[in-house]
Amino acid sequence: MNLFKRIFSIGKAEAHSAVDKLEDPIKMTEQGIRELKEDLDKALKALAEIKALSIRARNDIESYSSKAEDYEQKAILILQRGQKGEMDANEADRLASEALVKKEENIKHSARSKVEKEKFDGNISDMDTNIKRIKQQISHYENELKTLRARVKVSSATKNINKQMAQIDSSSTVSMLERMKEKVEQEEALAESYGEIANESRSVDDEIDKAVAGADSANATDELQALKDKLGLNK
Repeated sequence: MNLFKRIFSIGKAEAHSAVDKLEDPIKMTEQGIRELKEDLDKALKALAEIKALSIRARNDIESYSSKAEDYEQKAILILQRGQKGEMDANEADRLASEALVKKEENIKHSARSKVEKEKFDGNISDMDTNIKRIKQQISHYENELKTLRARVKVSSATKNINKQMAQIDSSSTVSMLERMKEKVEQEEALAESYGEIANESRSVDDEIDKAVAGADSANATDELQALKDKLGLNK
């Protein structure tokens, strides 16, 4: 019972911590529930036995009360017969007295049985209360067990994640990121450098082409003039 009180009375955050400290909280809780059910079986058996005693005491009360009334009626009948002369008056008084003694004995037995029954009934009431409490505890702990299983899963998953996060070297991660950044910047600068070289190459080629184009144009002009002179078109 102390185990259950320890597990289920603490808060959620404390429950996660307690779960980590317990060797196997699920199995321990299941074992506790099994023990409670064993206690319930014993309590039910004891209750049945006490109820049997109460029933027997009740039957004894009825039996002794009936016998007491019967002896009283017999005493009355004997006295009446003595008065009527149907039997000796002294003998009638003696037998009537004996019948009344028997009556008192049965009354005492009935009273004792009544006290016993009241005691048994009190025990039955206490047992009923205990049985109801055990049943409620079993139901409560079975529901809590479902929650505990879920908490164990969450705690285990959270622990593993936090453990992995704790093992990550933040400084090495930052260094790696800085190296990657530096490499990217270097690649960008190199790309820009190649671009400038390409532009410079294109500029030189353009100047050369322009110069060549100028020469070709002059040659074409000279050839055109020579052709005109030959045909006499300039005259």
